[in-house]
Amino acid sequence: MRIFSKLLTAVFSGALSISAFAADFTFKVQSSDPSGDKNFQIQQQWAERVGKMSGGRLEIKLMPVGSVVKHTETLDAIKMGILDGHVTATGYFSGKDPGFGLIGNTVGAWSSTSQLLQYINYGGGYELMSELYAPYGVKFIGGSTTGVESFVSKVPLDGVDDLKGLKLRAPEGLVQKVFAAAGAAPVNLPGSEVFTSLSKGVIDAADYTVFSTNQKAGMNDIAQHPVQPGFHSLPLIDISVSQKKWDKLPEDLQEILTVSVRDFAQDITTQLRIADQQAVKEARNNADITIHDWSAEERKKFRAIARSQWEEFAKESDNAMKVYQSVTAYLEENGLL
Repeated sequence: MRIFSKLLTAVFSGALSISAFAADFTFKVQSSDPSGDKNFQIQQQWAERVGKMSGGRLEIKLMPVGSVVKHTETLDAIKMGILDGHVTATGYFSGKDPGFGLIGNTVGAWSSTSQLLQYINYGGGYELMSELYAPYGVKFIGGSTTGVESFVSKVPLDGVDDLKGLKLRAPEGLVQKVFAAAGAAPVNLPGSEVFTSLSKGVIDAADYTVFSTNQKAGMNDIAQHPVQPGFHSLPLIDISVSQKKWDKLPEDLQEILTVSVRDFAQDITTQLRIADQQAVKEARNNADITIHDWSAEERKKFRAIARSQWEEFAKESDNAMKVYQSVTAYLEENGLL
């Protein structure tokens, strides 16, 4: 009897222990980044903070890109209940609606991360993203970004005229349209083929990602004329979840998630900016690498070309037109256009 009593006590204590640490709410969230990427590591830190801030009541199970579905399929996966959320580049869904492509990467619009985040949080972007995601049963919690992307090039680029005839890799959609309008010859290649294509001379330049990631990947060793800061791309990264699961959360956990995403935006942009600064120092110490920084006048020329393409792209859907009107109105009101 004593042995049975001790066994029963142990089982009961174990059950209490498990229930005490089990989360009340669990969200399966897929990232658009691989697990070894710095972006994913910072996202993982965010997920862990949410657990601590909620006292263990809310658990974010963060998975790397491709764990459940392709990076372009997470929106449908959330709608169907296969995933509970995603941390992703909004522009990946431009095939569903050009509006996602235009707000996800308004090429040439933003000169700093603070400009984009200010638009999303205080300039109408949050409301617009909420409207775009509503038909999919998805709750937009908040936006972030990585940083103003660098530009990878094997040839010197000091202004818009140098883009003419340049064979470069760029994602299909708005980005390709803008570069084509600037006189370049964009081609569609997956990110996994950029390094090889540059080294073999298939392309001479690439729209890829931030300077520190390019440097770490050895891009600047084979394409020794990077443009930094970049003049073209500052992508919107969004953290969104199932609307149904969001509605089941108590108000305090909703608030914790909302605040945590704003903190995440500050955290990832700061960490990547520090990494970029360190990578730039490293590159400058390499006599074979020449960093090019476009003048304000050349950046203005590129933005004028980009703006003409925003307007054309806006005609492709009602939502794209809403994005165009919202972004351009904000830029004009704040003297940024």
